[in-house]
Amino acid sequence: MHDSRETFSPRAFVAGYPIKHSRSPLIHRHWLKHFGLPGDYERVAVSPEDFADFIRSVKAGGDYRGGNITIPHKEAAFHLADRPDQLSEELGAVNTLWMEDGALHATNTDGFGFTANLDASHPGWDKVDVCVVLGAGGASRAIVQALRDRGLAEIHIVNRSLHRAEELADRFGRPLRAHGLDALPELMQGAGLFVNTSSLGMDGNPAPHLPFAGMRTGALVTDIVYVPLKTPFMLQAEDVGLATVDGLGMLLHQAVPGFEKWFGRRPTVTRELRELILADIGAHV
Repeated sequence: MHDSRETFSPRAFVAGYPIKHSRSPLIHRHWLKHFGLPGDYERVAVSPEDFADFIRSVKAGGDYRGGNITIPHKEAAFHLADRPDQLSEELGAVNTLWMEDGALHATNTDGFGFTANLDASHPGWDKVDVCVVLGAGGASRAIVQALRDRGLAEIHIVNRSLHRAEELADRFGRPLRAHGLDALPELMQGAGLFVNTSSLGMDGNPAPHLPFAGMRTGALVTDIVYVPLKTPFMLQAEDVGLATVDGLGMLLHQAVPGFEKWFGRRPTVTRELRELILADIGAHV
């Protein structure tokens, strides 16, 4: 028999294509259990041709209070939202949706997740003058926006395609500067922060050897990739005595604002949650 109480339990989703490997349900179900709240958080596979219809069903007051958006729908979701916030207006992409006052609101929490992870893992990381960001793809947008908003004096975007790096620098303005890969060794000399937003080193992909030894004393190296947890760039940096922060914390912290919107409680990222996701990663690597 159908339990009518299910109709009144708040539900949220993560929509993407493909979506079966998303770990977001583990995160949000953990928090629901922690707070003793009713509700659920589900994976929804939505193809690009069906995405507009899916968003219309959310707006029509269907089963969901809102949800997360992942590849390849972040830009489409921005255009379909009724009220994207200023942050996502500049990015042109969203990852978090929620219904409020009959309208579909949207934001992007990737930059928040990135900086919150560094704040928690390496306080004072932003007290540097020079930052080098490797990669200018979709994943780097929110990162460079967050770095700029933290007030770093120099942010150098390095990419195989100089044109892509220039597009990012034009979008977000000073203090961003665009460079080709050939400039990377010189830029890393004396830099205080290195961020990999590229796919280099992900899932066993090869990664070049970089001159981390030339970075300033006390510099930090971080990677938004979290499979493997210790990426090739992080291992290289540790070999020359630099501090590193892995990308798993970004995944965990970016989930906090959405959970608060959908379920009414603001969760925290704990060691218990991190270990839960680490165990799941171990099962898939």
